[in-house]
Formats: sequence, structure tokens, C-alpha cells
Amino acid sequence: MNPSVLLAAFFATAIEVIEMVAIVVGVGVARSWRASLVGASAGLVVLAVLVAALGTAVRNVPLTPVRLIVGALLLVFGLQWLRKGVLRVAHDGWGVGHTAPDFDSADSGERGFDWTGFVLSFKGVSLEGLEVAVIVVAFGAAAAAVGSAVVGAAAAVIVLGAIGGLTYRLIARIPRRALQLFVGAMLTTFGTFWAGEGLGVAWPGGQLALLALGAVYVVAALGLLTVVRHWRSDAEQRTARPRSAAAPSPSRTHR
Repeated sequence: MNPSVLLAAFFATAIEVIEMVAIVVGVGVARSWRASLVGASAGLVVLAVLVAALGTAVRNVPLTPVRLIVGALLLVFGLQWLRKGVLRVAHDGWGVGHTAPDFDSADSGERGFDWTGFVLSFKGVSLEGLEVAVIVVAFGAAAAAVGSAVVGAAAAVIVLGAIGGLTYRLIARIPRRALQLFVGAMLTTFGTFWAGEGLGVAWPGGQLALLALGAVYVVAALGLLTVVRHWRSDAEQRTARPRSAAAPSPSRTHR
């Protein structure tokens, strides 16, 4: 066992797993837990088959086009959720649409299986998992300690996965309208970051740029929310004025 390789693989993997858990939990609470977990499981199975089939050749998989495609798709979904979240919060307020913290809450009724939630979790887990596989193989091969790298990566997945499982009920207490807005901002953030990497953008600070991008999108969403509320208020006032002007006065009706 090589402790330095184990720790390096643990911390390098932890960064990727945080993003993976954030997407799975966010999609699960905002859309469907069943679809999100099935998508995440499918992504892990596909990744396991790929790693088993290719072995050390995983290091040669070009991540740039994968990041561009996945980032672009997440960007499209994220912007759609962000738009819907802004419009719905502007219409209903922040406190409408509480989510139930049980497993099947988002799948009850006649909606059926949520394929959008499945695809989002599948793509997020597949991309992050592929990067984890590359990290493990690279670290292990470089130091001739693949076992240590695997143990470090597995420990990061278990620890951060457990944290995500323990905290999802707290996230589930957030009203669905507000959650849709913030999850949309999160998906848009990851989509922008990965698509930018796919296009060759060197983000200042590396992974820390995610925090800056997330803050920008949240601030922009709150600004749009204020604008949309102002538009709605003006529209309601214009609609109410003709009605009040057309209503006959009580004195004229009496005469």
C-alpha cells in the first residue's frame, strides 16, 4: 500500500465525486429520486464495463469531446430549468411546491418514469466516473500502485456518497419552485464549465471557477426574478384599470 498515492487519489477523486453527488441529489429532489438513482446506477454500470474492457487504455480516452457534448447538454437542460424556476417563483412565490422527503414522492401519480431525470444523472455520473477512472489509472500506473489508487478513489466515493445520502432529506424540505431555480443554476454551472473545457477554455482557478460561475448564475436568476415580477405587476395593473373604468357607478345604476 502506498499512502501518498492513496491520499492523492482520494482528494483528486473527491472533487469529481462532489460534482457527481450534487447532480444526483439535485435531480433526485427536483425531479425524481427513482429516475435519478437509476440513471446514476446505469452510468456506473456502463463505466465499470468500459474500464473492465479497456483497462489501462482508459487513459487514452479523449475527455475533451466528451466534456463538450455532456456540458452542452447539461447547459440546455439547466437553462430550461432556470427559466421555468424564475417564471414559477415569480408567479407563485418561494414557498409553493414543497417536496416530500420520501423515495417515491416525485414518481407518484400518472407521470410515469422521468426520463429527463434519468438522462441528467446518467450523463453526470458517466462523465465524472470516467474522469475518476482516468485519475485512478494515471496515479496507479505512475507509481506502480494501482491498488492504492483504487482504495483511495473507492473511499472518496463511499464517504461523499454517504454524506449525500444523509443530507438529501434536508434538501427535500426546500420548496420545489425554489429548488428548481437553484438546481437549474447548478446544472447550468456544470454545463458551462465542462463545455468550456471541451472548447479549450482554461478556467482561472481550475475547479474553483465552478463557485464563481454558480454565483454569477444565481445572481442573474435573482435579478431576472425581480424583472419578471415587475413585468407581472405592471401587466396586472394595466388589466385591472379597464375593468374598473368599465364598471358602472352605484349612483348611475340607481337612477
